[in-house]
Amino acid sequence: MAETATVARPYARAAFRHAREHNTFAAWSQLLDAGAGIAADPRARALFGSPRVSARELVDLVVGVAAASGASVDQDGRNFVALLAENRRLGLMGEIAAQFEALRADVENTVDVEITTAMALTAEQRASLGGALARRFGREVRLNETIDAALVGGAIVRSGDLVIDGSLTGRLARLEQQMSQP
Repeated sequence: MAETATVARPYARAAFRHAREHNTFAAWSQLLDAGAGIAADPRARALFGSPRVSARELVDLVVGVAAASGASVDQDGRNFVALLAENRRLGLMGEIAAQFEALRADVENTVDVEITTAMALTAEQRASLGGALARRFGREVRLNETIDAALVGGAIVRSGDLVIDGSLTGRLARLEQQMSQP
């Protein structure tokens, strides 16, 4: 069977091309994000694979939940979901959304950065960190902050394959590893 990313790629590219032509990146991001959330739910996945549930019912489910979550779903979005349902590809919505966002980030020259800290950052810290990361990546940075008290102090920065662990917990783990080596 083909790899999920390979099967999802043409759908992501088609959605991206349409969103770019119609300047509707935000609406498509919302739709695909909502669809990814639905596809991640085991109850929905069971419905996606059921021969007793029609493609039309699946489209109504996905579009209804997406609209209820605040996503703007126009006829083109509904048609896209219908195409996925007819081809039994609704389970790929997470991968489609991820590929769509990567294409969008390239065009908009942005990068999403996940930062995990022990305590909430102040506005000044966010601005300083955002500026430093923007210089490092050469792109506009969108910071998504998560708080994890288990880090004790410091932060972990993630963007794509890059991980910078400046947490106190990470430093202690590295120190322990160094001390245990002969």
